[in-house]
Amino acid sequence: MTTISVIVPIYNTAAYLSRCIESLVNQTYSDLQIILIDDGSTDESGAIADEWQTKDPRIEVYHQLNCGQSAARNVGLQHAKGEYIAFVDSDDYTDSNYISTMFAAMEECNDYVQIGHTRVDLQGKVIARCHPRYFCQYTTPWGRLYRKTFLEQHHLRFPEGMIYEDVLFSIDMWAAHPMYKTLNYSGYNYMVNPASTTAVRNKAAEKVLFSELHSKFREATSVRVKVLILYTMWRLKLHFAWR
Repeated sequence: MTTISVIVPIYNTAAYLSRCIESLVNQTYSDLQIILIDDGSTDESGAIADEWQTKDPRIEVYHQLNCGQSAARNVGLQHAKGEYIAFVDSDDYTDSNYISTMFAAMEECNDYVQIGHTRVDLQGKVIARCHPRYFCQYTTPWGRLYRKTFLEQHHLRFPEGMIYEDVLFSIDMWAAHPMYKTLNYSGYNYMVNPASTTAVRNKAAEKVLFSELHSKFREATSVRVKVLILYTMWRLKLHFAWR
C-alpha cells in the first residue's frame, strides 16, 4: 500500500483530541503515518498524544514550544514520509473512509483532491453538510489530499506568525496551477467552536491578511491568479462582515 501522512497540529484541545486521533486510527485505509505536533499545549493534550503513541506504532508525537498552527503544520511536513499528505485539526474528526475516499480519487494526474465537510456543534450534532461546487471555494488545508511531490516542487509551506494562514497557503497552491478533483463527499467533521481563534472577529488579523493578499495580487503575473485573489478577497470581506 501507499503510505499517507496525516498531520495534526495540537494546541489545548484535550477535550476533543482523543476523538480526533481515534477517527484516524480507525481509518479503513491503514497504511498511515499519523503525525501529532503538540504546539506547546498547557492542558493535557501533550500527555494524551503521548498515550496514543504507545497504543499505535503508526503514531509519531513531536513536542515544541508554542509557535502557532502554521509552524506546527510545517514541522509535520518536515517529518512526513508518505507519498500523499492530509491535514486534520485536533478538535475535528473524520469518517472512517475519509482517507480511502480521497485516495481512490487521486488519479496519477491529480495534485490534490478536494472534498466537502460536515459542520458539527460541540456535542457532535450535525449543523450542515457542505460540498465543493468549484475548486477555490474552500481555503482550509483540511478536506484535501495532496501529492507530496507537488507541495515540494512548488515549495508550499504555511506562512508563520499570523492568523488565516490557510488562505495564503491556498492562494499559493492555486497559483501553482495544480491538477485537481473535487468530490461530492463530506467525510470531514468540522467542529464549530465559538471560542476558537477564527470564530471571533479579529480586525487586526484581517488587516494583515488583506495586506498580504494585496501584495500577492501586485506580484502575480497571471490574470487567472489575479482573478482568484480578487474573488477570494471579495468572499472574505463578505464572510467577515457577517460576523
